[in-house]
Amino acid sequence: MVQEISVEEITSLENTVFIDVRSQKEFLEGTIPGAYNIPLFDNEERAEIGTIYTQESPKKAAELGLQIASSKLPYLYKQVEVLAGKSPVMLFCWRGGMRSKSLAVILDLMGLSVYRLRGGYKAYRHAIVEFFDQEFPFHVVVLKGNTGTGKTEILKQLKDEGYPVIDLEGLSNNRGSVFGHIGLGSQPTQKQFESLLYQEISGYLSRYSYVLLECESKRIGRVTIPSAVYTAMQEGTQILIYDSPDRRIHRLVKEYTDMLDPDDDLKKALERLKKRIGKAGLAELLEMLEKKDYAGFSRKIILEYYDPLYGYPNENSDSYDLCVLHNPSQDALQKIKNFLDERFNLGTIPK
Repeated sequence: MVQEISVEEITSLENTVFIDVRSQKEFLEGTIPGAYNIPLFDNEERAEIGTIYTQESPKKAAELGLQIASSKLPYLYKQVEVLAGKSPVMLFCWRGGMRSKSLAVILDLMGLSVYRLRGGYKAYRHAIVEFFDQEFPFHVVVLKGNTGTGKTEILKQLKDEGYPVIDLEGLSNNRGSVFGHIGLGSQPTQKQFESLLYQEISGYLSRYSYVLLECESKRIGRVTIPSAVYTAMQEGTQILIYDSPDRRIHRLVKEYTDMLDPDDDLKKALERLKKRIGKAGLAELLEMLEKKDYAGFSRKIILEYYDPLYGYPNENSDSYDLCVLHNPSQDALQKIKNFLDERFNLGTIPK
């Protein structure tokens, strides 16, 4: 028997395979994180059915949909069976209508355990919009600091040890700078970014009163941080991370030269800085890239461009709740952990 579930019940599903039966175009615009796309209608078929629905009648559109879908159902069943194995599946379409219902009936008849999302992706999307329209439910601890101070590295270590970290750069697939896209591929859509962020946040709701974030501009590449989250970042606890120029340069060189042939992308990104650094500065940086002088390039770009742009101190400052020198030992990480445990009375972090 097909079981209908609400958006709120999604998180209670364990070892369940999510199947989005909408068209490829709809799927790429945004879906439930982790879902597979097995479309009942492809982009052209969906467009044709939609045209008949509006220009002729819903009945004729349904008849065409039935005609197209009927020949596909055995193949779709096989696809789902391979993906699911012995696990239950949760199907959804746009509004929880005929697309998910028709495939759900077939899968149920074939002996699969099937859930269907009530209200479909539209209901899921509504829940996300509603969530971010409200006040953010966490106190936010923000790591700030100039480029190359290793903020992302610290957050990764904290997350590995069970602290509630939200990796905005990872979720947006962008480092939040003019070079932020290099080596990372395309970004998610705004809808998908919000879905990923919502999923990450949901995992902490019942266990923590705070989350850790790296300071970002409201826009990260092409996506925008929801206003509720961004406001909480401005009002939260501020931790400054600083380090010596040499260690910062070393981190940047390692990060970018570990990627496959970054030079071309770096050159294109530099063109966007032409107004700020001037023709002479641009020519000097391009010459360093030609010579593969990545250390010299990094030193110039952080000391003459990024540091003046962001303006964070490179030393202790009373303007922050905590200041940490990111030295090579574990001292910096331990100092932050001690601060968090004391400030939020955690003692130990649940795994």
